[in-house]
Amino acid sequence: MNLDQYLPVLLFILVGLAVGVVPLALGYILGPNRPDPAKNSPYECGFEAFEDARMKFDVRYYLVAILFILFDLEIAFLFPWAVSLQEVGVTGFVAVLIFLAVLVVGFAYEWKKGALDWE
Repeated sequence: MNLDQYLPVLLFILVGLAVGVVPLALGYILGPNRPDPAKNSPYECGFEAFEDARMKFDVRYYLVAILFILFDLEIAFLFPWAVSLQEVGVTGFVAVLIFLAVLVVGFAYEWKKGALDWE
């Protein structure tokens, strides 16, 4: 068995680990660590993390997250179309215009219903 064939794979693994671990270690070693109550407070979820698990919370968190994922994924479908615009021709262009029209109508509907309002 010739081990020279495995050298590129080993180097690839070592470089990948170094790219992942070295910045984390440098940030931990060189970064400032001055926690205070504001930095340790809960964020993004809107309620205390260490309270009763059966407490009620607002369903708007889920609604906004679902709407973000929905519209974000639909926009992500535009990237392959933009790359292959010359190959799809006028038919593909009209199809994407219809797709965007449906997207804009759905977004306007959600906006009008107040699903994007936080108050």
